[in-house]
This record gives sequence, C-alpha cells and structure tokens, in this order.
Amino acid sequence: MVKEAPLKKEDSLRRRITVAYLTFATVSSVFFAVIAALAVEGIEVRLVDERLEEVAAWAGPRHAGGLPVEMPAGLSYHLGDGIPRSLRALPEGVHEVTIEGVDLHVLKGRSAAGEYAVVDHDSAYEKIELVVYSMFAVAFLGFMGFAVVLGRFLGNRIVNPIVELAAAVDARTAQLPLQERGDELGLLSRTIAGHTAELKQFLDRERFFTGDVSHELRTPLTVIAGAAEVLLAQTGIDPVVRAPAERIYRAAREASDTTSVLLRLARSPERLEWTPISADALVREEVARCQVLVAGRPVALRYAGGDDFVFQGVRELVLAAVGNLVRNACQYTERGHVEVRLEGHGVIVEDTGPGLPPAARARLRNEPIPAEARGSSGTGLGLGLVQRICSHLGATLVLTEQPPGQYSPGSCIEIHFPEKPAPVNPSLTGA
Repeated sequence: MVKEAPLKKEDSLRRRITVAYLTFATVSSVFFAVIAALAVEGIEVRLVDERLEEVAAWAGPRHAGGLPVEMPAGLSYHLGDGIPRSLRALPEGVHEVTIEGVDLHVLKGRSAAGEYAVVDHDSAYEKIELVVYSMFAVAFLGFMGFAVVLGRFLGNRIVNPIVELAAAVDARTAQLPLQERGDELGLLSRTIAGHTAELKQFLDRERFFTGDVSHELRTPLTVIAGAAEVLLAQTGIDPVVRAPAERIYRAAREASDTTSVLLRLARSPERLEWTPISADALVREEVARCQVLVAGRPVALRYAGGDDFVFQGVRELVLAAVGNLVRNACQYTERGHVEVRLEGHGVIVEDTGPGLPPAARARLRNEPIPAEARGSSGTGLGLGLVQRICSHLGATLVLTEQPPGQYSPGSCIEIHFPEKPAPVNPSLTGA
C-alpha cells in the first residue's frame, strides 16, 4: 500500500478556503471603510460647516445693527479687530485648527461689515467621529474573525469528507463512504467505486488467466522435457540427433521456469516466499548455467565479481530476472564478451552486442513503441517480464547504452535491489 507524504500547510485545501474567505472579508471591509469615511466626511460638512455658515448668516446682521448676539454654548462670533490674533492669518473658508491644545472649527469670511470669524470651541462632532471610527474598527476585527471561523468551518465541511474518502480508498475498503450522498462528493465516491470494481475485475481476470495458463502448461512441458531426456539418453554421441534434443530439452526447461515465474507473478508480493539472498552466489550460479549458450562461439561469458551483498527477495524470481538478462546478452552478442558484475547494491550485465532494438528500448523505458518498430522482431518481451519481476520485488531496472566498439559495451542493464525491503506480513508468507 502506497503511503502519501503528509500535505504541507500551504497546500491544504482548508487553508486555501480560509484564506479565500479572509481575503474576501479584507477587500469587503476596505471597500465599506472607504464608503464609511466618505460618508463621515460628508456628514461633517453637513453638520459642522453648514452650522457655522448658518451662525455667520444669523449673527452678522445683528452685530451690524448693534443688536445683542447671544451665541449657543461653545460658539463665538468675531468681527474685524475682534478676531483673535491666532486666527487672523487664516484664509476664507472652514478650517480645523488646534490652538493651545484645543481643537477648533473656524469659519473665516467677509461681509459688508468686514472680515469675520465664527469659532466652534466645543464641537461634539469630533467625539462622535471618534466613536464612529472606533465602531468601524471593532466591526472590522469582528468581521475578520467571523470570516476565519466561517472559512475553517466550511473548509472542514468540504475537506473532511474528501479526506475520509481518500482514507477509505487508501485502506482498500470494500464499501466506500459517501456513496449515498446526492451531491458532487457522492458522485465522486460512486465513480471511484465503479472504476475500482472494474479495475479489480480486470486484475482478477488477468491473474486467473496467468495462473490457469501457467498451470495447464506445466504438464505438457514436463512431458516434453522428459521425452527430450529419453532422446538424449538413447542418441548417445550422435551429433545429428543430440543437438536438436538438447535444444528441445533446454527450451522445455526454460519454458517451465517461465511458467513458474508467471505463477508467482500472479500472486501478490506479500504472499511470496521472501528469503535472504546472497547476490554473489546467485549470480555465480546463473553465469555457470548460461556458459552453454556461448560454447563454441567467439563470445566470453565471465563473472567479474564485486562486493557481495545480501537482500530480501524471492529466489526464483531473482534468478529469472538475472538469467533473462544474461541469456539475452549471450544470444545477441556475436563476438566479444558478456560481463556480469556486482556494483553498489545491484547486478550489472554488460555486453558488446549491437544494443537493444528501438522497440525493446521503448518498452524498457515505458515509452510508446515507435511505429516503424511495431510488428518487428526484438520487441523486448523478455525484458518486459524482467520489468514485471523488478516491480514485484521493489527493484529498479536501468538501461545504459553506449556506441558499440572493441572496448565499450553495446548495452548495459542494471538491476538495483532495495537496501531496506518493504515489510512482509509473516502470516501471509508462503500462503
């Protein structure tokens, strides 16, 4: 079972939803704050400026007519030389000034009687304005807090079912949750369940087919190998009959080994017989067994050694993978050498052959097979089997090709085994 790495906070869908709500709240708050500030300023003009102008329009004629001018508390009217020196330099219009620590609203103007000034000493509007802005600040903070809470709440409502569904899929649960829902999550759950069921049926058919075919092939292959052994025993040293009998016997044994490999590949990795394997002993055995393939040919098959290592694996599958690479190298190398060595935590097979054909290279690298190579020989079916074995064992198959020459290999294929294999369930071993 593949375990996904934990999500980073910045990649979390919950976080993105919360940030989206917070961004919306910030933009909305700024928008309404600008409108509110314009409204407050408009109200100030309406309440303060127009009030001072009304006072000036009422007090000016009374003052010119010598009538008493009784101003409301906090307001004063000054004319000509009666204007305080600190206010005389102000131009005409409404001004907000601070004199000796006191905030004043001053209206300077000119009438037939001369220059005048109306002063509001105790305008309550500043206090009202402070209260209004304070309320806006509290509302802004509250709105931002509500946006965070709402974003996290909706994020959990949206993400938690997805996490639950992902956990059920990862745990291979037979019945996925949320399928009864009528929304998009229910549709997603039902779609995943449907595709999972189709994939399971396909894999079951492939596994049963591979197992049945491999099982049915065992009996005829055993008969062929037995007949070939009898033929070898009866022919003695007659080269005309013995050579074909040996080829029949060898082909039957290889087909029988391939059948066993297919049977094991039809089983899940945790149900195989995993044992500690010495790479040096296994490679020596396989190289010795393949020496017959280069007998009488200008090709040298040698084991160059290397640092031995022990890894956990299924012996029959590892033998099949390494043997397939060695046999292919011996078969397609016309002259030169085939060298097998250990390096790092892997087995390397080099040869001085022509290199892999395009179709085999494409198959090995999981690339589309070129159109001009389709239907041709050398499609790499053997390498495809090696790939399946490596995938089953958690190993890595690597291809390195160089231009063929006297001292450079035509192809170099490596199998790297994991240093720390995935744990195997002991109760299933050998089942």
